[in-house]
Amino acid sequence: MRQARRRQIEMIKYLTENDIKQLLTMPVALDCVQQALTAHAEHRAIDVPRARIHLPSGTQHVLQAAAPELGLIGFKYYYTRPGGKSFYVHLINTETARLEAIIEPDFREMAFGAWEGLTRDEMATRFPAEAVAWASTPHVLTPPQGEPLAAVDSRVRAALAALFERHRGDTVILVSHAIVMRLIVLAALGLGPERLWSVDASPAGITEIDYQEDWATVHRLNTLAHLDGLREDPA
Repeated sequence: MRQARRRQIEMIKYLTENDIKQLLTMPVALDCVQQALTAHAEHRAIDVPRARIHLPSGTQHVLQAAAPELGLIGFKYYYTRPGGKSFYVHLINTETARLEAIIEPDFREMAFGAWEGLTRDEMATRFPAEAVAWASTPHVLTPPQGEPLAAVDSRVRAALAALFERHRGDTVILVSHAIVMRLIVLAALGLGPERLWSVDASPAGITEIDYQEDWATVHRLNTLAHLDGLREDPA
């Protein structure tokens, strides 16, 4: 009996400011914004203002939008609290009601707590001892008010198993973040989170993994060849 075969392609979503300048130039970005605002002003697109519910424990946020000319409607939902957040985005085809895209909350980036938003240099200045430990033994260090790497690994592996069951035999494109991508590759290679820095996950890198019933093959790892034609010529 032929085994179900599935290829999964992972792409890094996180981009630095420099990456954005290379991939999305300011003229292109402004043109997209202008098109969106024009469509909204001409009532060809719908944007529902953010609605919030505030509780002592946290805040719920819901945003909705639709682009009839593109045949798409969707929403962004997230719940924030001091210790973490949940995050969901769905994009739906208005003609077929097909779910075209979804952000799986269990594939979200690791919660870095007090380190959130800091560059490596800023972290080294504010948390020097933790910065050294994170660079050498990330599996034994938990960011202040953040998420243990072992917990991230557990939710990512569970989400992968659920994804395999839902899309058995299908090709799936998974867009996520650097820590998550490293853990996905390590799981495919039979390695644990203690080997986090053994594999790389560059912004916009592509990894291709072929999952069988009881094993996986990494066909491509963090390839960046697709970006060659997008790089700006040096001045």
